[in-house]
Amino acid sequence: MLNKAALLLTIIGALNWGSIGLFRFDIVGWLFGGQDALFSRLIFTLVGIAGLWCIALLFDDRNGI
Repeated sequence: MLNKAALLLTIIGALNWGSIGLFRFDIVGWLFGGQDALFSRLIFTLVGIAGLWCIALLFDDRNGI
């Protein structure tokens, strides 16, 4: 369950970075009150932690990847 949550947050982060790169538009910031808003910063922090968690998944032989 934790792996799927981390993967979902990482996908959200990737989509957000893609929209910033392609359109100069921050979806998370737009949805939650700007980049400096507390909830936006919380989402950004969770996405970062999820990305770190997914690094461990990359080297986990049980996933068959």
